[in-house]
Amino acid sequence: MVNRLADAVSPYLRAHASNPVDWFPWGAEAFAEARRRDVPVLISIGYATCHWCHVMARESFSDPIAAGELNARYVAIKVDREEHPEVDAAYLSAASAFTDNLGWPLTVFATPEGRAFFAGTYFPPEPIGGRASFRQVLDAVADAWMNRRDAVESDAARVGEAMTAAAAAATAVADLPDDRALDAAIERLAQAEDPQYGGFGTAPKFPVAPVLGFLLARPSGRELGHRTLERMAASPLRDPVDGGFFRYATRRDWSDPHYERMLYDNALLLDAYATAWQQGGAAWAERTADGVAAFLLAVLRRPAGGFASAQDSESVIDGARVEGTYYTVPPEERASLEPPAVDGKVLTGWNGFAIGALARAGRILDRPAWIAAAGEAAHMLLTRHRRPDGLLLRASLGGRASDAEATLEDYGGLAGGLLELALAGGGARYAAAARDLVDLCLDAAGEGTCPFETPGGGDPVLAATGLAVRVDPSEGAYPSGLSATAAAAHTLYLLSGERKYERAAREAMRMVAAQAPQVPSGFGASLTLMSRLGEEPEQLVVVRPETGGAGVGAGSVGADSRGLVQAARRHPAPLIALVTEQDAVDLAADGFELFEGRVTRDGLPTAYLCRDFVCRLPVTDAAAL
Repeated sequence: MVNRLADAVSPYLRAHASNPVDWFPWGAEAFAEARRRDVPVLISIGYATCHWCHVMARESFSDPIAAGELNARYVAIKVDREEHPEVDAAYLSAASAFTDNLGWPLTVFATPEGRAFFAGTYFPPEPIGGRASFRQVLDAVADAWMNRRDAVESDAARVGEAMTAAAAAATAVADLPDDRALDAAIERLAQAEDPQYGGFGTAPKFPVAPVLGFLLARPSGRELGHRTLERMAASPLRDPVDGGFFRYATRRDWSDPHYERMLYDNALLLDAYATAWQQGGAAWAERTADGVAAFLLAVLRRPAGGFASAQDSESVIDGARVEGTYYTVPPEERASLEPPAVDGKVLTGWNGFAIGALARAGRILDRPAWIAAAGEAAHMLLTRHRRPDGLLLRASLGGRASDAEATLEDYGGLAGGLLELALAGGGARYAAAARDLVDLCLDAAGEGTCPFETPGGGDPVLAATGLAVRVDPSEGAYPSGLSATAAAAHTLYLLSGERKYERAAREAMRMVAAQAPQVPSGFGASLTLMSRLGEEPEQLVVVRPETGGAGVGAGSVGADSRGLVQAARRHPAPLIALVTEQDAVDLAADGFELFEGRVTRDGLPTAYLCRDFVCRLPVTDAAAL
């Protein structure tokens, strides 16, 4: 048996390399082999820090008997959902035709052409509670393939047709919601609040960071947003030692969490807690932001400057892999234990979220080290994850690039992060790099119905299955590629005044405007942008003197005896730039007209407040601002 996973970039795939299963990685070779043998395909999708993925690996994929049956009657494909998010999204959508309990591990049975005809999630080694065992499922699917092929092929075709119709319906163009509709969406969230423990619904409970961002962006939602963030900060969902948040809690009171800690959750929550402090100055918000940033910098940060995708839910204690024990022992005992492993895979889009959060939170809370860390990550990505033709790579590990195609999420996430870094004084060049990425997405779309497309065309193997979704607007734990790219475009509009970016952002949001207000829990980032698109543009530019030389972050403000910079950190303007005089010159030279003529007065930090691109006279003291 050929070991095709041993040299994979993905730690998740490498963890399965020793299985007795004859795994293929995602690619055309696996489907060609299925066609040659005329057998169905089993597509197993998960990620390296997933608890139930570990469980199924131990129980079934390490079982020689189950593996023998799988090898004899199927071609088995192992997919890292973080490396191939479009593949994961397509098969999750297909799986919804067969089960309501979607999640990971995702187990999909497909024809040799890649069309799904049956799916589930975790299957136990023995039947339990009405759930069939993994070997029973293997037997049943193989029997259907051998004896009821026409029905299987028909089911697969119907699933594909249903996915196409659902994708078209999900992106039907509608007018953007007005203030009344946006506030009604907030009321829907308020009705779902758990009045006793906070959060939304009962269990399981997720942080839903994009939804919290939407609440904080609307005056009618801020009280609910602050209350939820404060309760989460005091809950078992947060590790009080390392400071990071776990992925979700299995109980209503936020207890019994699943202990993996994801980069995207913690990046977006850092931004939310910094915003909460900006809006109210609450000490709990600042403490929590400090803890989350410490986790990002101490645990997930890689030596080259990027950030790992996640920390595992399990650790090895007394020779056995167990979930959660590391986090439940006293801090002094924890220090003697080996911490859970980190999936060191650097994902472009998720790193963009981390860059943006560290830069913006660093500007708000006056943490120059966070801005510097964001700059190091940005430099790493632009030098190692960008090809000579300007297109992005999706992932790397230890300097090795994955062959996975970059997605719209990567372009939008990185562009948004680079813009926040430039606005925090991290360097004017990052704004130009962000504009290049958004322009690539606009150019790839051409005259299409969606204003943004993935440069390079996306995953060709997925496209061949007929399951690829041209525009995936779905959100949950983090922004979709569509909303992330549209948000970056809107920021470019606020910096440059170029209407093409505003039009593209607006058209992108019109594609989800019909459903987002009705299902706010699934469209937090889109609703945030829709809210901003309905406001009069307002920008605050603070230009500080060159006091510390190159590389000094926004925390070095020079002479600021009147507290202008500190006041600017708390200003409610949706776009705030805190830059050096040279940054302002460079940004203006690069075509970002907001910075034209923005200079200091009397050697002091100087603020320019602009509404609808008309700026007031500059001021140098906090009271005037």
